Amino acid sequence: MSRADRVVRVEPLTPEGFAPFGDVVVAGRTGVRATPANQGTAQKFGWLSDVANLRPGRAKLNVAVFRCAPCLQWPFRVEVLERHASSTQVVVPMNADRYVVVVAPGNDDRPEPKALRAFIATSRQGVAYRPGTWHHPLLTLTHETDFTLFTWEAEDHGNCDLVTLSVRERSVIELA
Repeated sequence: MSRADRVVRVEPLTPEGFAPFGDVVVAGRTGVRATPANQGTAQKFGWLSDVANLRPGRAKLNVAVFRCAPCLQWPFRVEVLERHASSTQVVVPMNADRYVVVVAPGNDDRPEPKALRAFIATSRQGVAYRPGTWHHPLLTLTHETDFTLFTWEAEDHGNCDLVTLSVRERSVIELA
């Protein structure tokens, strides 16, 4: 890490803090009422996020699993950000302990790296990135981790914009 690096410290993932970028997918979220389900053996927490498809007719819901290797080098330098302009991406951990979610505001062409934020998520929290939200691929902390991903995709895979940040735009993420 050099003196020129902008340091971003992770903050806890909360619905309020993540609201500019999307929704936190978690049972028991404030304002979400539980309803009984499965003959009384479960509680259903519904409507936790919209799952937008801005390419109707061309895309179908893809349910995928991403298996992520752990990131063992901390502090971590953010070199790339991506976005999916035409679809919400819902990411739900399957076997995570904790993981880091990195996001940045931006416009149609570029993220705003100076406004980058990093959140630490628990094993019980998923995220739903709004269409167009700039984000880094998930960073797992301790072991290979599987995440279920729900997103609207077409066969052309034309819904992912990737930006490599210039050296001056890069930030370093520090775990608290």
